[in-house]
Amino acid sequence: MIHTIKKAITLFSLVIFGSAILYNCEPDPDNLGEQLFLDGAAQGNEKSFDITAFNINNNDTIRTDASKLTYGVLGAFNEGQFGMQKASYLTQLRLSSYNPDFGTNAQVDSVVLVIKPRFASDSVTTNTVDDNYTYTTFADGTVNAKKVVNTYPVLKFGKAKRTFNIRVNEVDEFLKGVSDSAKSNAAYPATTLLGTKEFKGSVSSVAITKDDGGAALFTAATPGIRIPLDKTFFQNKIIAKKGQPELQDASNFTRYFKGIRISVDEQDGYLFQFSPNDMELIMYYKNDNTSTSPATKTQTTYSFALGTGNTHIGQYEYNRSGSAWSSAAIGDENTGVSKLFAQGMGGPSIGIKFPKNTIDTLKKRYNDNKAAIISAKVRLYIDKSSWNNVYARPTAFTFLQKSLSVNPKPNHTISLAFTKDLTSFANLPGFRFYNYNLTNDPPYYDFIVTQSVKDLVETNQSDDNRSLRIDLGTFLTNSQTNALIGPSSTSRAYDTQRAVFVGSNTSDANKAQLLVIYGTK
Repeated sequence: MIHTIKKAITLFSLVIFGSAILYNCEPDPDNLGEQLFLDGAAQGNEKSFDITAFNINNNDTIRTDASKLTYGVLGAFNEGQFGMQKASYLTQLRLSSYNPDFGTNAQVDSVVLVIKPRFASDSVTTNTVDDNYTYTTFADGTVNAKKVVNTYPVLKFGKAKRTFNIRVNEVDEFLKGVSDSAKSNAAYPATTLLGTKEFKGSVSSVAITKDDGGAALFTAATPGIRIPLDKTFFQNKIIAKKGQPELQDASNFTRYFKGIRISVDEQDGYLFQFSPNDMELIMYYKNDNTSTSPATKTQTTYSFALGTGNTHIGQYEYNRSGSAWSSAAIGDENTGVSKLFAQGMGGPSIGIKFPKNTIDTLKKRYNDNKAAIISAKVRLYIDKSSWNNVYARPTAFTFLQKSLSVNPKPNHTISLAFTKDLTSFANLPGFRFYNYNLTNDPPYYDFIVTQSVKDLVETNQSDDNRSLRIDLGTFLTNSQTNALIGPSSTSRAYDTQRAVFVGSNTSDANKAQLLVIYGTK
């Protein structure tokens, strides 16, 4: 009998939520409210209740050191709701080997910085083949060759058809150690210009092969942005320091060549992500081959290390002047607000509280009518009056429980933890703590709070000044076990998305609400 009732409850829930896009992923084994359905038929009802939804101001700052940046962000985007958001990136670089020997009479030919953005690998915009290409090599001079170029659009958030002038500068200040904390709003002077590149939003892979025999002459298999840097700078900064203390060890070098800052000149366009650990900085140079008589020139390369082990910092700038967010109501946990703003990279978050009268109403239903909660979710709708545009709707969120406890000082401490639903059911196959329907007009999002609400209603737990917090981004997982690392390990520091939602303090039919499915015996 118990097994039959389990199946009936689960099937009922799937009918309520079922569609290819939106469904309730609560698993069969959770037994929520099951004790009230034994030896009797279950009836399911769905009803909406008021919640208090408010904006959280994060002061446009967030930790963006290497421990937080799976991806770096570059670009700028300006629109009326959130204003201007601009992202630059700083990194140390290290020698691939210390006390390097560049040979006799070493002379730099060129230096290239390669940034590898995330791109649409299934969307080749152009494929060009030049069978009559002439390639110049140092050893053989000109060679008849074939050049194949595949071009792909970079994944962007914002106004896609814009051109950026990417600028690379030398950093003038020591960036500290790789394990040190860094904030996104910190200023780092970077004066000396090392190079620029016009970027039109696409990246290319290149393969050049000899006509005679098909041997590879040049290959850039992973599409990237190749930025030429000042060869004279590297001649004087690196080659001329051969054998000197500046190149002897990492400590000396990171204080001598403190790093580079990558930015864009423009104030509007789009934001795009790239992998910090996949960046390359290659110095092409020639030296004297003294094993021949007379001496001949030999061409070689030297690669700097920009990946793991270096300090990486995301630097974010904001101009909120004239934007809707600049005049939005913030932090009203008693009455809520009419519009909710959510933005990654240190922008605002959304807070949710359950009003006392909502919990009291649910408790009365539970006590008087044996109305046990089968499912509960917070529903948020995109605000069409403010966010009716072509920008991609967010699909990645974090959802945390925020507790405020008063201590004797009388200061208070705030702790963030996974929600009860996430800690209870995260390991069960198919469970999701949020779902969404982007085809609805307007789109909406459901955040599962079943266990959290049941605790307040059916076990008389105190709310302990609890609220819920919604951010854009995803929880990060352990690469070996796929388990969640922790509530503070998220992609929020480099999430480029944003959206405006309907709040709770409004007469809008799509206002923020708590949807509860409950059953009575």
